[in-house]
Amino acid sequence: MCGIVGYVGKREAYPILIKGLHRLEYRGYDSAGIALVNGAGRLNVYKCKGKVAALEHFVESKDLEGSIGIAHTRWATHGEPNDANAHPHYSESENIALIHNGIIENYRVLKDALTEHGYTFRSNTDSEVLVNLIEYVRATNGCTLLEAVQQALKQVIGAYAIAIIEKGCRDRIIAARKSSPMVVGIGEGEYFLGSDAASIVEYTNDFVYVNDGEVAIIDRNLPLKIVTLDNRESRIDIKQLELSISQLEKGGYPHFMLKEIYEQPKTIVDCIRGRVNPDDFDVRLSGVIDNRERFLRARRIIFVACGTSWHASLIGEHLIENICRIPVEVEYASEFRYRNPIIHPDDIVIAVSQSGETADTLAAVELARKAGAFVFGICNVVG
Repeated sequence: MCGIVGYVGKREAYPILIKGLHRLEYRGYDSAGIALVNGAGRLNVYKCKGKVAALEHFVESKDLEGSIGIAHTRWATHGEPNDANAHPHYSESENIALIHNGIIENYRVLKDALTEHGYTFRSNTDSEVLVNLIEYVRATNGCTLLEAVQQALKQVIGAYAIAIIEKGCRDRIIAARKSSPMVVGIGEGEYFLGSDAASIVEYTNDFVYVNDGEVAIIDRNLPLKIVTLDNRESRIDIKQLELSISQLEKGGYPHFMLKEIYEQPKTIVDCIRGRVNPDDFDVRLSGVIDNRERFLRARRIIFVACGTSWHASLIGEHLIENICRIPVEVEYASEFRYRNPIIHPDDIVIAVSQSGETADTLAAVELARKAGAFVFGICNVVG
């Protein structure tokens, strides 16, 4: 699960971006990087294999000035974990820098086409293909960066959350998403960007979640604007979010896994608090109650999940079949989406994802929706 952080405003961007990357370390990653535009308009990209601490050491003697920047932690998909494959990625001219969560499924076709037009590639990633595609569209059509992003993304098949800055522009980040979450934090004369609110919640409680197929124009001098790929303006829906910083830190443990193991008793209590009343044996799960009739009439329940979410679903299978006497199947989301499953309109598909952005699980959700099943989500991320 890759992580995205961005900032544009009045403060120095580097400390905010680095702290944001540390907030995202719980996800697991293999490399990290940062891009900044300094006061002279120079676009600097620094990245390396390893932990955020390795990145901090790498940039100690570098130019870190600038009040706009983007940063990334990567979990390798295309290309091995190394310095070249780490994000951000420059375009060939080094005028544009991009960070990307997700997978561009048709990257090979796009890469071959760009190679025919003289582009070369420094990495083995699908993400570098995307930044060069944006640059190619802009150079060919003489359009703005926003228009180039919109046109390029219409040619892309796959999932993405991207953030882009360019040389000479100290005021604006362009961000877009499809099937990979993205949130914009709104401050006073400044904006924050994240793949989830955890990385930026200490700076603001006002968040806007970017929807599928939308592009956010994040300009320090203007109100936030969100448009579709066809340039239709979207409504801005600001949500208030409260999160405890202590929940996001290691709390004295050497790593997040140990913290999560020792927190299990408290986590279980917190999970059922307000939902289970031991005095009258009442259980209130609002999402289930709101759709009670669907559950009562369900032909079967299908869990789709990956990794630890899949293991949790196996426990759910035993509990539901034993108590509710409804047939339950547990499917690995990556297999479910490719095997043309039989899904009925009176089936319930429960998608389980800790992050809310597991690509295979999101694809399984779309498949279930198209088949007419009722989809119920269980996610561990507020908002």
